[in-house]
Amino acid sequence: MNEATGQSGHTSALAEAPTPGGLPKAKSGRPASLWSDAWADLRRKPIFLISCGIIAVLVLMAMWPSLFSSVDPFNARTCELATARQLPSAGHPFGRDNLGCDLYARTIYGAANSLVIGISTTIFAALIGGLLGLVAGFFGGATDTVASRVTEIFFAIPSILGALLIGSTFRDSGLGIWLVVISLTVLGWPMTFRIMRAAVITAKSQDFVVAARALGAGPGRIMFRHLLPNALAPVIVVATINLGGFIAAEAALSYLGVGVQPPEISWGLMIADAQRRFLEAPLPLIFPAVFLSITVLAFIMLGDAVRDALDPKLR
Repeated sequence: MNEATGQSGHTSALAEAPTPGGLPKAKSGRPASLWSDAWADLRRKPIFLISCGIIAVLVLMAMWPSLFSSVDPFNARTCELATARQLPSAGHPFGRDNLGCDLYARTIYGAANSLVIGISTTIFAALIGGLLGLVAGFFGGATDTVASRVTEIFFAIPSILGALLIGSTFRDSGLGIWLVVISLTVLGWPMTFRIMRAAVITAKSQDFVVAARALGAGPGRIMFRHLLPNALAPVIVVATINLGGFIAAEAALSYLGVGVQPPEISWGLMIADAQRRFLEAPLPLIFPAVFLSITVLAFIMLGDAVRDALDPKLR
């Protein structure tokens, strides 16, 4: 009993002892992993903290817009045509748009669709491109050749033009914002495919994969238990940066008339409505454009910080 207690105490002391580099080991006593090192590095980066703060506010705006505005922009009674293009006032800090609706409330509520489309597209593109890249990189041969040629076909299609074609063709399908998600996903997964494929090809020649084969591990176990965790870091970086790009693409599609449709609200749709009278009233265009730019910039900053933290060569 005493021996066990003493051994436990000795183990606890070792777990809390600092490493030669001065950083504490994990409580389990095992060496720190890439993810724990990355998290420790991220917490010290101002760019990461600032971007996370901005994104947290945007998520609150999207999920609980009533916390930021008591005006319901979907209620037509809150719009007064006689006060169209009114300058900011005490009750309306951003003023009113071309239809006399509260610009601040519409800007707040516009965050929801933009974030839902951006996040959903990022998840679907990462899943499709990641799984295809994992399979192609692992099996190689004809599987890799066919998948790579198909990917090159999608790369040859301009993203906005292809999404514009899909959106205009199926505009009356009743899918709503999910048509935008599908359009951007169809053309957004090839980048993730290439990143995952390259990472898997590099990782599958490592000793741990050779050892897993020697121990009799099957293809599924090797792919998802050994290769996927080691190839995931660059995919996460690309997905984070792409998220901002997808939000900007949604705004572009809504501006062109094939994205979010009224009575829904999005920043791109607000910009499209405001540009007709921009010289008379610039504020209805400036405010959603500023929010859109800040959102895209926040996700790009987050992606840059994650990239630096996950790549040891950049530390």
